[in-house]
Amino acid sequence: MTQTLDKPTDRRFIHSGVSWEKFKLIEAGFADSPGIRLFYYEGEVEILAVSLEHEAISRFIGILLGIYLAEKGIEFTPSGSFTQEKEGVASAQADESYFLGSGGTTPDLSIEVVFTSGNERKLNRYQALGVPEVWFWEDGRFALYCLRGNSYERVSKSEILPDLDIELLSRCLLMTSRVEAVREFRRGISQS
Repeated sequence: MTQTLDKPTDRRFIHSGVSWEKFKLIEAGFADSPGIRLFYYEGEVEILAVSLEHEAISRFIGILLGIYLAEKGIEFTPSGSFTQEKEGVASAQADESYFLGSGGTTPDLSIEVVFTSGNERKLNRYQALGVPEVWFWEDGRFALYCLRGNSYERVSKSEILPDLDIELLSRCLLMTSRVEAVREFRRGISQS
């Protein structure tokens, strides 16, 4: 059973002309504010207050991907929404992020749940940070992007997880019963 999507709204504030130093002061001011995500790219600050629906989808993506990676024997470190930064240039907090294999300094995959606009702006941040693959969950489906040189190219399947059935993942995310969704996802990945 799938659910119909009533698109929740996250509250978003964007301000331009902010220095890196001022951004770090803003960031410090929000240090103890759960549900607030801060982003920076070349003088533009975005402050995002995420909704319960946003967090529920984000965490469930994390649960299903954790199941997939464990079932397929892929070593991983889930790094959630930790702050990824390139000083003076970009700062981002993905909803979910993952280091695959033995780790490194930049996550292999960052995932954003989007209830507002701004995918291109977000891709610019991740490009500056050097994240190889970025996924956006919006309107009940994924849009996947792979870094090619200095820009992202939209792709139909993951290059870092080429055996992952994105349609299965999407379908399970839309199911109203989380228990049934996990069961369906496990059945689907065991057959691939």
